[in-house]
Amino acid sequence: MSGEQRLRKDNQAAIGIGTLIIFIAMVLVAAVAAGVLIQTSGFLQQKAASTGRESTEQVASGISVAQVVGHVDSVPGGKVDLLAIYIEPNAGSAGIDLNTAVLTLNNESVEAQFKYNSSFFVDQATSGYGNIFNTSLAAWRANISGTITNLGSTDFGIIVLQDADGSITQSYPTLNKGDKVIITVNASAAFNGIEERTDVSGELRPEFGAPGIIDFTTPPAYTDHVITLQ
Repeated sequence: MSGEQRLRKDNQAAIGIGTLIIFIAMVLVAAVAAGVLIQTSGFLQQKAASTGRESTEQVASGISVAQVVGHVDSVPGGKVDLLAIYIEPNAGSAGIDLNTAVLTLNNESVEAQFKYNSSFFVDQATSGYGNIFNTSLAAWRANISGTITNLGSTDFGIIVLQDADGSITQSYPTLNKGDKVIITVNASAAFNGIEERTDVSGELRPEFGAPGIIDFTTPPAYTDHVITLQ
């Protein structure tokens, strides 16, 4: 074999080895890239599933206002001094902690915000049903550190009407499927009473989920001590 032939074969061998090295490098790069893609797709899949669950919970969860009833202090010529807001969870809602809910009410001149005060709590579901506007109930008047105190202008209380699983306790009032609760508001303390022909709007907004909407106009004359407002 001549020197020229040997040189040609050496060059071909070198080219073959170089091609093999490039091929192996490409395989390694492709393997690394595939591993990164698989890892990323797995992370994105888990993230999408988690976001989907959170979005579904956010949309499905919430509070529904079933009714608003007012108590008039004197007939005729009086004002609505107490409000009872009947609420329940939306169908399919996750548990709602009323400790974190914020109630907002606007009577055209004052916008008031209320938070749950655990001192004002009555469980009629277990203690027996009665007049919800009986001001001796702890949802309106409570013994706090030995002092009888009325429900304040920034607090709301709770009367439990239905709670089969016992999820609504005084310290941890969690509203879930099948529960029915009355939110108590001292309108005298918050608004100096609500007069006739007054537009009242607001919402009970939980930590997550849809708020319960409150919107009513008081009648042109109060003829009864208890009136349905919404």
